[in-house]
Order: sequence, then C-alpha cells, then structure tokens
Amino acid sequence: MNKYKKFDFNGSGMAIGICIGVVIGLLMDNLPIGIGIGVALGAGLGASSNDKTKK
Repeated sequence: MNKYKKFDFNGSGMAIGICIGVVIGLLMDNLPIGIGIGVALGAGLGASSNDKTKK
C-alpha cells in the first residue's frame, strides 16, 4: 500500500491543471499541447501540496 503513495496526485491539482491547460490551449490555438502542459502543472501542484502536508 505504501509504495503507491508517491503516485497519489492531488485530484484538485489535476482539475486546476486541466482548466489552466484549456486556457493555454485556446491561447496557443493548440488544445492538446495546452492540456498536456496544464495536466503536468496540475500534477506538479498536487505532488508539492502533498509533500507539504506530510510534515
């Protein structure tokens, strides 16, 4: 159970990332790339917020 903990991304981080991604995609006129960037950012936000709550 414990070995999966580091892959547990914050769901709200992902949702925010998808929203950011859609905006970036619309601005860049390239939705798939924008969503990819947004999801990566969201996953990063989720991971960093999980690290802060561990301490």
